[in-house]
This record gives sequence, structure tokens and C-alpha cells, in this order.
Amino acid sequence: MEALDLLLTRVSVTRLTDPAPTPAQLDVMFRAALRAPDHGQLRPWRFLTVQGEARDRLGQLMAESLRVRSPEASEDALLKARKMPLRAPLLVVVIARVQPHPKVPGSEQVLAVSCAAHGLLLAAHAQGLGAVWRTGDFAYDSYLTKALGLTGDEQILGFIYVGTPEGTLRTPPVMEPQQFVTEWSGAR
Repeated sequence: MEALDLLLTRVSVTRLTDPAPTPAQLDVMFRAALRAPDHGQLRPWRFLTVQGEARDRLGQLMAESLRVRSPEASEDALLKARKMPLRAPLLVVVIARVQPHPKVPGSEQVLAVSCAAHGLLLAAHAQGLGAVWRTGDFAYDSYLTKALGLTGDEQILGFIYVGTPEGTLRTPPVMEPQQFVTEWSGAR
């Protein structure tokens, strides 16, 4: 796939099925992620892969987390939480590890991790895989964060669901850059 075609055609793919990425495909995805801009060479990223039966365990943790956060949660809501990780054969938990640094604020480190996640999405698309980046309440839930072994200086930026696209990919809408770009002349 040509680089510009890749950039102009990537879409979030929500209907994913087996097979999961191969080890070789995953290696390419993570190598692409590690090329993200990284002011200070801090490498503020960490990733967890979740596949196979570990997805069931993650679903259990999500249901437990929901119950802690919302004791009145219905059985339907708990079931939905348990099934979330089963939407794709592989999940990648994207983690920002913000480190104290005199020249690189935490916000820049989080941006670097976001770029790494985007690189992972692009590499999945380049290899014919489907992927979608999801957040939601679970990305910000302290119970789940602790259960996944994150430390106090780490935060989940999202869950990237990866697999084989089910059906045909949607065509991304055409957006005109002029709607988002304005030249600043330097005047006040």
C-alpha cells in the first residue's frame, strides 16, 4: 500500500473477526508505533496485548470494575462489560507512562503515546487488518488500571481492538482541508 493511500483511506473498523494478527504482523505494528515523535527520547509508552482466553479475564475485570464504580449496575450492563473484549481477537491496551522531566511536560508525553497508537493503527491498516481505538469509562477506571498492573505514573489512553475486517471497509468521508486551515498573517 502506498503511504499516501494508507493515510487517506484508514478508517476505524468496528466489526472484527478472526484471525488475529500474526506475530509478524504484530511486530510490524509495534515497530511502527515506536517511530512516534518522542521529545527527549523518553519512550513514554507501554502496551499490553490481550488475546485468547485473556480476553475473558479482561471482561471479568471490566464487569468487576463496573460493579465497584456503579453498585446498582444491571445484569445486562455487567454482561455487556464482560463481552467488550470479545469484540476482536486482539486488544492492545495503550499506556502512557508519564515521567518527570525538566523540558518535556507530561502533556507532551501523552501526545507522543497517542502518536504511537496512531502508528499502530496505520500499520494494522497497511497490512490489511482492521482496528479501532476505543476509550470509554474503562480507560479511566482506577480499579481496572490497578488490576492491569499499571503504576501510579501510568494511565490508559485506550484499547485498540484489532482483527480481520468483517465485510467491506467503509469509505472515509471526503473532508476539505480549507474548512480546518487558516493562514495567520502575523497581525494582531
